[in-house]
Amino acid sequence: MNINRRGTLGLLGAAVALPGAAWSQATGDETENHLKEALDAGHAPGLVGLVAHGKELRTIVLGRMAIDGPPMQRDSIFRIASMTKPVTAVATMMLVADGKLKLDEPVERLLAELADRKVLRNLDGPVDDTVPAKRAITVEDLLTFRAGYGLLLVPPDTYPVQKDRQCRARGDGKAAAAAGPAGVEDVSLPHPRA
Repeated sequence: MNINRRGTLGLLGAAVALPGAAWSQATGDETENHLKEALDAGHAPGLVGLVAHGKELRTIVLGRMAIDGPPMQRDSIFRIASMTKPVTAVATMMLVADGKLKLDEPVERLLAELADRKVLRNLDGPVDDTVPAKRAITVEDLLTFRAGYGLLLVPPDTYPVQKDRQCRARGDGKAAAAAGPAGVEDVSLPHPRA
């Protein structure tokens, strides 16, 4: 059995892909079939799924608690790790399905520290050469990791922004950009869709 992290996230995605869908017995059967396919592909030895839509509720219990373990139970206890992002995404999509959030909605009313963002004019330019972002960060941007926070997969000191961040981390030198609430920086890398 080939159990892997990506497959486990795929199982979670299969179990929660229904917000807003019309509920029916066929919908529940389709979900169960998708989960069986993931289980048969070896992504996990077993699972417990819960699909809810309005007052309708369906529990799906498949497989075993371990590769050679006892059968999975509806109340089996699971050890989970690194689930913040998928669980938050599920909760967000439930709010979207309920009409309380929109994917294209700017996040400023919920996360004031992300309002009025400034971005670097050029990645290789000085860290104080910033311009206002062309548009606000949206709920969809956060769900798809397009908020404009950069991950530079290059050697250290390739760009001025890396050097500035290293100085701030060490506490030496004058930082060109102040840190915002909860450590969120006031300067982001150029937004790919800005």
